[in-house]
Amino acid sequence: MKIAHLSDLHILALEGVSPLRFLNKRLTGYANLRLKRKHIHRPSYVRAIAREIQRTRVDHVVITGDLTNLALEGEFEAARKLLEDDLGLEPKNVSIVPGNHDLYTRGAMTSQRFSTYFAEYLISDLPELAVDVGVGRFPFVKLRGPVAIIGLSSAVPRLPFVAAGRLGTKQIAALGDVLRHPDVKKRTPIVLLHHPAHNPLSRVKSALEGLSDAALLWTGVRDLARGMVLHGHLHRRIQRAIPTSAGQLSAVGATSASLHHAEHGRMAGFNLYEIDDADGEISQIEAHVFDPESKTFAVESVPKVV
Repeated sequence: MKIAHLSDLHILALEGVSPLRFLNKRLTGYANLRLKRKHIHRPSYVRAIAREIQRTRVDHVVITGDLTNLALEGEFEAARKLLEDDLGLEPKNVSIVPGNHDLYTRGAMTSQRFSTYFAEYLISDLPELAVDVGVGRFPFVKLRGPVAIIGLSSAVPRLPFVAAGRLGTKQIAALGDVLRHPDVKKRTPIVLLHHPAHNPLSRVKSALEGLSDAALLWTGVRDLARGMVLHGHLHRRIQRAIPTSAGQLSAVGATSASLHHAEHGRMAGFNLYEIDDADGEISQIEAHVFDPESKTFAVESVPKVV
């Protein structure tokens, strides 16, 4: 089974947006876009990645958040159009979780904008195990061949300049129920969330950008023999081996799918994972890195850190 992993599309759509919509956290976000992000996040890269994923003929696509920039309706519409027109997969074969930019304001959460626009992509095979987390009902579970894809929401609206995430005790408890379900236990779990479950060493940076209840998440998965925890947020490719009481998990991050960056490890692209159909073993973890000059992709390893 082949699974493509992309993240942090940061699709921007400002046409027709009233200036009144910027009288909140979007004001600082828009300033950041004008000063920096406008020049480094390129929608054409996302379309090139979607076409390459289609050419690669993967079985499933996972997107770990930040599909939008400012959580505006036009951005959600543009993101959904890209999925429908360029990716070429049915919603049942695409799994999406929200990032902090998809819940950029409290209004985006209370209106459940993310779960409304991507409702077809969030349908769970075990809906009775989901709980209400504000943005919608999570975890969702998709049972696909040798894997159980489990989507979590770590996105919560924050004050300006704060991008930290939180899962919450209800959602982590629900994750435990999911992992104990017999249809999940016989498969390899692939857990999706936007924020990495490894916080920065700096307490200040962790408070501003990290996952506040990362320790509870690791407690919840400590008995797994194998599996993957996939994330975005960092705009870089990265993987870690996580020892558990019964084996080992792979925590893997994807870079931003729209990012133009001088540092090769952060240049736009997607990750590709292969899972053996017979025994559920994770047989391949690789990165497909976009070259904007040749419009081609180079296959490389995902850098490992301790």
